[in-house]
Amino acid sequence: MFQSQLNTVFLTLLGMLVTMSVQAQDPQYSQYYAAPLYLNPAFAGSEIATRIGVNYRNQWPGLDASFTTFSAYGDTFLDQYNTGIGFLVTNDLEGAAGLRSTHISGLFSYELRLADDLYLRPGFQASYMRRDIGFYENLVFANQINPSDPFGPILPGNDLQGFGEPVNLLSLSFGGLIFTENFWFGLSTHHVNQPNQSFIEEGISRLPIKYSIHTGYRISLGRGAPRRDFTHTYKERYFTPTINYKRQGPFEQLDLGAYVYTEPIVFGLWYRGLPYKPIENQSNRDALVMMVGFNLPSGLNVGYSFDYTVSQLGIQSGGAHEISLSYIFPPSNPGAPRKRDTILPCPKF
Repeated sequence: MFQSQLNTVFLTLLGMLVTMSVQAQDPQYSQYYAAPLYLNPAFAGSEIATRIGVNYRNQWPGLDASFTTFSAYGDTFLDQYNTGIGFLVTNDLEGAAGLRSTHISGLFSYELRLADDLYLRPGFQASYMRRDIGFYENLVFANQINPSDPFGPILPGNDLQGFGEPVNLLSLSFGGLIFTENFWFGLSTHHVNQPNQSFIEEGISRLPIKYSIHTGYRISLGRGAPRRDFTHTYKERYFTPTINYKRQGPFEQLDLGAYVYTEPIVFGLWYRGLPYKPIENQSNRDALVMMVGFNLPSGLNVGYSFDYTVSQLGIQSGGAHEISLSYIFPPSNPGAPRKRDTILPCPKF
């Protein structure tokens, strides 16, 4: 009788693992424009300069099942080939079970000039992915419980060979970006080959394609105070409303908000959720995101944001903290003519 119950628990746990694998989604960043290569491979080399950056996100630190994500990236533009190249490394730790995902990506983009102030950038990304749940370290299965001493020490799980081994995947992604001096529109599709991410031998669990549509418009607020240098120019001031829509499998999300830039400080406020489309009769609200950052003349960009959770988890979840750092290297030959005069108007945060 007891052994039968243990077998039932074992099968239930396996079913939960399969479900978790099926529903696993890519991590997200609130400061999505501060993680440009993660958002869209077409952003590789978009600054027409060499750039490096890191992003860190800690979601729901007030819960035992928190989520932490870290990314590091670098990209540059090759003038002679009109192409951008870059790399991206992302490590994500999800929930109490300790699902760990590591992505190592190479990115490529090509820039086309369609008109005097209109550019198109297609992009491509190839990623090696490794997913590991720490099967025996983080999960307890029924056959690891001693029937004669169910509350005693946990038995080793080495008789489950073949289950829960790390999964190695190859993911292919594409993106596109069209922009003018003040407007941009981007589209990206990640995991178009839908690699099998199942932890169970001979199991099938396809990683769903992730779609993202992102757009915005930069509105000038007039010139600011004079810069304290010898350029005789004025500080920039902008108001930039933005939209970012994401869909992966059954999950949808919309980021709607705006940035205000008064050189060198940038403020952001936006809402994340789809209140008009509930999930299983539950409100599809997520968070209000508040952000502050700096764009320094040296090329250093720093941002901090906080997600105020408005879903049923509430603020007791701890919300989410996010930090971004990036540095744009100055040109090696400042006097050389620029490849293009139009600067991509996306906010750096």
